[in-house]
Amino acid sequence: MGLTAGVLAIDAGNSKTDVAVIAHDGTVLATARGAGFRPPAVGLEAAMTSLTATVTQALTAARTPTVSHVSACLANADLPFEEEQLTEALRTRAWGGTTRVRNDTFAVLRAGVTEPRGVAVVCGAGINCVGMRPDGRTARFPALGRISGDWGGGWHLAEEALWHAARAQDGRGTATALAHTLPAHFGLPDMPALIEALHLGHVPPPRRHELTPVLFATAADGDGVARAIIDRQAEEIVTMVTVALTSLDLLGEETPVLLGGSVLAAQHSRLNGRIHSLLAERAPKAVPRVVTTSPVLGAGLLGLDHLSAGPQAHERLRRHYEG
Repeated sequence: MGLTAGVLAIDAGNSKTDVAVIAHDGTVLATARGAGFRPPAVGLEAAMTSLTATVTQALTAARTPTVSHVSACLANADLPFEEEQLTEALRTRAWGGTTRVRNDTFAVLRAGVTEPRGVAVVCGAGINCVGMRPDGRTARFPALGRISGDWGGGWHLAEEALWHAARAQDGRGTATALAHTLPAHFGLPDMPALIEALHLGHVPPPRRHELTPVLFATAADGDGVARAIIDRQAEEIVTMVTVALTSLDLLGEETPVLLGGSVLAAQHSRLNGRIHSLLAERAPKAVPRVVTTSPVLGAGLLGLDHLSAGPQAHERLRRHYEG
């Protein structure tokens, strides 16, 4: 059988994977959703086995064994070596004639712009920022956590809230309502009880993510410490955006700045308001916008870009995901 579809679009994040099989004219032939893609946690082979199951489901539904181009935007593709390793892992599956792997933040960026030009920040469990120009130039950060200079993301916000609450409880830090709102979320009386529950595993580690919305709610009620944490997150996001714009020579041009990920998509008024305010000061021509469209759209558009598909194909694909 020959090539019967244009693009196999993959958006594989830490929590879920979305796959779409797209015809050359932008028509979505089939989709599938699977588990997250986490090679550092489970190993590359196990991660690829899970991804293969999701891709096979989509290709089977589209009634095609292969496509012209595989456009994969993957979590944990942070370094050139990792992109090369993952490209080879996908290429050996023989899903397409050509294969291109990018970090999954590029999917958010491409989903939010009409051409491959702009900067995107994803603030979900972690934080990352990328930028691109139509000429192929990109800007990015290693995004490997504190060892690469990163600060922020939902997981880090929850840990910061716990740190301040613990110190407020025992007198080492500034008083904050977080010392009451965090343990109360789990039905516990105080921070010592929450610290013990976390340490002993009575509250499973993944549930720490639940504390991020509590932090924002506490800030909305006027708590100074909670507000300071959120303001620092805004500062970090705007710093990344400004550096990316500068490196791409876009600081002086009107440029889309896409904000994605669960923390930013929630559109908390203080965080998003502070981001807009800081951007107006430091990058006045930036045009910020929250992106809530499925990032697999971005992976698909990048694939159509690779195939030099016309504007009608791009518009057809966008209509499928945006309605």
